[in-house]
Amino acid sequence: MIAEDDKDGRRSVTEAVSDAGFEVIAVATGEEAVAEFQRRPFDVVLTDLMLPGMDGMAVLAEVRKVRESVPVLIMTAYGTVSSAVQALKAGAYDYILKPLDLEDLQSKVARAAEASRLRAEVSRLSETIGERWSARAMIARSPKMQEIIRQVETVADSNATTLILGESGTGKELVARALHVGSKRRSGPFVAVNCGAFAETLLESELFGHEKGAFTGAVAQRKGAFERADGGTLFLDEIGNAPPSVQMKLLRVLEERELLRVGGQAPVRVDTRVVSASNRDLDDLVASNEFRSDLLYRLKVVTIRLPPLRERKEDIRPMVDRFVAMACEEHGRHINSVAPDFYAALEKCDWPGNVRQLKNVIESSVVTATGPDLAAANAEHALEPDRAPAGLAFPGNATLAEMERTILLETLRRNDGNRTLSAEKLGISRRTIQRKIKEYNLPF
Repeated sequence: MIAEDDKDGRRSVTEAVSDAGFEVIAVATGEEAVAEFQRRPFDVVLTDLMLPGMDGMAVLAEVRKVRESVPVLIMTAYGTVSSAVQALKAGAYDYILKPLDLEDLQSKVARAAEASRLRAEVSRLSETIGERWSARAMIARSPKMQEIIRQVETVADSNATTLILGESGTGKELVARALHVGSKRRSGPFVAVNCGAFAETLLESELFGHEKGAFTGAVAQRKGAFERADGGTLFLDEIGNAPPSVQMKLLRVLEERELLRVGGQAPVRVDTRVVSASNRDLDDLVASNEFRSDLLYRLKVVTIRLPPLRERKEDIRPMVDRFVAMACEEHGRHINSVAPDFYAALEKCDWPGNVRQLKNVIESSVVTATGPDLAAANAEHALEPDRAPAGLAFPGNATLAEMERTILLETLRRNDGNRTLSAEKLGISRRTIQRKIKEYNLPF
């Protein structure tokens, strides 16, 4: 929306903004501007500072009352620059000096529109948890992901045990949450357990609970994940890493809908929907006798296979927008525009770490950006740690422990000490990497 009382000025500004590709509504007074703003979802407001009746400062104040996230640009003459500075302090996005440089005008309006789009994404991310985790909240511009959305919406409102397959970082837990939010169990708990993050005895206790005195340190009875998820959904991530003893007990719970706590005698009834996930081929694990075939049949009543990011590159641009907004919200940064070459640089990558890697790169780009714009150079800088450097060299007499320490140290350095990301790169659990850091006295 443009508010300008001078007829010729209003026409020239309208033409310049329209030529830049924007739909324009132009008014002559501040009162008209506020009335129009209350009726229509404008992305940017461009107002003259000096207007008859309600001036530009009053328009700014009223716009911010209705929708604070909409950028307001103030047009002002050279003699009133101090007033424009006051407008910036009051929340204006920017000011434009008269006589107008139309190219500067178009550039600033475009930047404001980009800021408006990113702010809208931040606002959308602040919606209710249910909406945030629903299937429709997932980015699915690509045909493969649109099919995933269809599957999730079809299966969600049932009690079917579901297996989600996909490479690490493809969003398996996101799909599990969407299944939960779309079901009749949405008001119940959603409990997630990573089966690869626990030692065998600890995993049993984590899943099935234990009685007081069941083992050293069991000073009180503890409910396991199945009981904590009663009436809701239990998500078992990395199910392929579950040891044989746990697999057997899982099969019993799925068949009988009851469990025995560690050290317990009386069975406990549970009403829990199980959604599991694996980045390993469970059929191969069955063939090598590492996974029970009868358990696999129970787990995959429904199977959802997530495509890797390299097969759904149409989703990268909207993902970038979402992750930029999330990073700005989390770290208090302000990114006003994302250059086309930033998107292009990311679309060229194969993304072995999939969506998780993309999110990390975007977050790094936002945090390390020295200005309000993201360009290809920001992406390249953020991607640098993920590019494989020259291979590590070890002396001929190096022990296995020395090589392991060197690899751990180098991986942590490449990932700026991020233990979770380093663990993913090495294919080990976060608990293992924490133990190794302590064992080798690493500076992280």
